[in-house]
Amino acid sequence: MADKFHKNIFTTIALGLPTNITSTTIMAARQWFRETAQKITSVNLSHLFEQNAKNLVNDINITSIGSMFTFHYDPKWKDKLPYWDSHPLIFVVELYSDGFLGINLHYLSPYHRAKLMDALYTITLKEKDMMKVQISYSVLKNASKFRLFKPCLKRYLSSHIQSRLLFIEPSQWDMVLMLPLQRFVKASEEVVYRDSAGIR
Repeated sequence: MADKFHKNIFTTIALGLPTNITSTTIMAARQWFRETAQKITSVNLSHLFEQNAKNLVNDINITSIGSMFTFHYDPKWKDKLPYWDSHPLIFVVELYSDGFLGINLHYLSPYHRAKLMDALYTITLKEKDMMKVQISYSVLKNASKFRLFKPCLKRYLSSHIQSRLLFIEPSQWDMVLMLPLQRFVKASEEVVYRDSAGIR
């Protein structure tokens, strides 16, 4: 029953929104997406990847900056980390020869994720029929409305990604943002959210 429920939600979101809508309608739709997603208490990650197989990619490249992805991750320095998210949900910010910098939204409570996401929506652009966030570390650092990003900024090594990367379509951002995809290791969500609140 739960899997059927998840499937119906993702089908609905994947249909996207009509082009002749007002900003009020968009905000109402986002709110509905978020409230609906928060009612889901668990998600089968393998099932999620299977359902969206057409959006699986092998690596991050220059065209990925400003896009949202999720994947399985095993950090290189996990023995020294107080905790980490083994299933990040990130916007790619910068690329490196051995990986990339990303904003992992899971490090924020659902309420603060929504606030940061609303701020990020103010710097989106449409590129080749695909919406992206016009994002860079300097933009984040210098604009007070993005201050929530600080505990979310994480470096990811390509060699420690343990799955293909699932590209999240912009029409699904708000839904996936609120799904309980986070898998924190060595700490509870409550501890992570409390620590993140102290970093901002």
